[in-house]
Amino acid sequence: MWPLVQPGLIRDVYAVSVADVRTSTHGVEGALRLGVIGAGSWGTTVAAIACENTETVLWARRSELADEINSDRCNRAYLDGFDLPASLTATGALADAVGGADVVVMGVPSHGMREIAIQVARHIRPWVPVISLSKGLEPSTLLRMTEVLAEELPGRPVGVLTGPNLAREIIAGQPAAAVVGIADATIAEELQRVLSRPTLRVYTNPDVIGCEVAGVVKNVIAIASGMAEGMGFGDNTRATLITRGLAEMSRLGVAMGGDPLTFSGLAGAGDLIATCSSRQSRNNSVGLALGRGERIEDILASMTMVAEGVKSSPSVLELAARYGVEMPITEQVVAVCHQGVAARDALVNLMTRSSRSELDRFDSR
Repeated sequence: MWPLVQPGLIRDVYAVSVADVRTSTHGVEGALRLGVIGAGSWGTTVAAIACENTETVLWARRSELADEINSDRCNRAYLDGFDLPASLTATGALADAVGGADVVVMGVPSHGMREIAIQVARHIRPWVPVISLSKGLEPSTLLRMTEVLAEELPGRPVGVLTGPNLAREIIAGQPAAAVVGIADATIAEELQRVLSRPTLRVYTNPDVIGCEVAGVVKNVIAIASGMAEGMGFGDNTRATLITRGLAEMSRLGVAMGGDPLTFSGLAGAGDLIATCSSRQSRNNSVGLALGRGERIEDILASMTMVAEGVKSSPSVLELAARYGVEMPITEQVVAVCHQGVAARDALVNLMTRSSRSELDRFDSR
């Protein structure tokens, strides 16, 4: 357990510990080269962590952002106020980030994953593992991001990095944990090494399906949690939504082939709690505005980053129908975000459903 400490002490501990990490990477400095694709808040954060352990190149779609990272050591658009490590290299040329990479990390939103993967395919070497940071589904196919990557980058191990990972807290050095979901144990352990820092503990999990489904569904539940807060409700309501949202997540994930234990871990309950409780969560913030009566079109137009739950919620509901799983919270989020139903009416719809046993967790109800 981490002790309760002041932020200044966290920074001091981190500064000392980073020196230890740099001298203990299996005795080979820079032995592994990472290419991180996408310089949003989470992609930049992952690159900033990895470059402390191994050579890392971050690709930014906008060359001026890459220049800013290299010259000013910051990313004002997505992580304003945070200094980036001097060892981090950014580029606007995809070939420079991918061509010599031993691992490619895809930090792009789900709606652009296939397009960027097609471009990555022109430069990536055979057998290079590819890790997704995205927590969404492809609307037209209902595919998870690792499935999209497997189609466009065949013959390469694919996995996901997930967990309760609010980027600004991670890059600030606050104690946290994450999960590398990939079937190959050897790759998992190496990624565990290069993605860890003294204040970020990385676990491994071979259950890629469960890790991805959890990451997708928690965004939808976070919108519902935000709506409840926006309507003025308190902790009891949030706890109810988190708990019943976990049941929905688990039912769908298990039906799709996920391990039930995954949903009680960092990828499931951990990520769900963080996203439903934090104003830093884009999905929770969308829900908060909806609960206050704002229009979804106006909310999305005011945002500079993607709220994956809005885009993914109809796809999650389609998957639920495909697998015969009932997801009432998700159904009401879709109704509010895509069908014009008011948040208060959605709450009434949830609360007036027929009663049942709480233990009906993994069946269709």
